[in-house]
Amino acid sequence: MKKEELVHLHMLLAQLKKYCEETGVDCDFKKYKELEISPFQVHRSKDDHKQAIFVLGTELASMAVRNNFTGY
Repeated sequence: MKKEELVHLHMLLAQLKKYCEETGVDCDFKKYKELEISPFQVHRSKDDHKQAIFVLGTELASMAVRNNFTGY
């Protein structure tokens, strides 16, 4: 993926994270917060955004399993 696409995906996942936090869904984004990166930091490296996407995706998937979100 191009860096531009990674930043866009990072933004989408960050919006989902924000929604989960605002609605009170049981979620823990500690590892993501430790990275200290935001999708708005476009100057950060492509690898930084890849890592943020991986961590956010993992935490969102774990949250979905814990809360039994099946999508049905």
